[in-house]
Amino acid sequence: MSERRRVSSGSPFEPTIGFSRALRVGDRVWVSGTGPVWVDGTCPDDAGTQTRRCFDIILAALAEAGATLTDVVRTRMYLTRADDADAVSAVHGELFSEILPAATMVVVAALLDPRWRIEIEVDALIRGER
Repeated sequence: MSERRRVSSGSPFEPTIGFSRALRVGDRVWVSGTGPVWVDGTCPDDAGTQTRRCFDIILAALAEAGATLTDVVRTRMYLTRADDADAVSAVHGELFSEILPAATMVVVAALLDPRWRIEIEVDALIRGER
């Protein structure tokens, strides 16, 4: 059985909820739901900027787990406002226009922090030796 390799982002929610930012087992990496928070705790109001921040955190977690953006096979985006879909889609499209992972975008009633307009999860499958 493959060893579990845990990645932490330092989120204050990790120890209180009991989760890892990312988890690698063998050639698979799962990145937990990631909100758009800066290190100082601030959060911008713009949905596009929030999406970029989520992916910055996700990319750092993937890198620490030994994966890259090209290893992503699935994304899940949870929005609190349907009218943010275009801004979120634009950022997702910039990152994944050539990778084309399976993707889901749903509108939810709320997220953990009321400032968050988006939360993103990613699954990756590492190809080759890393």
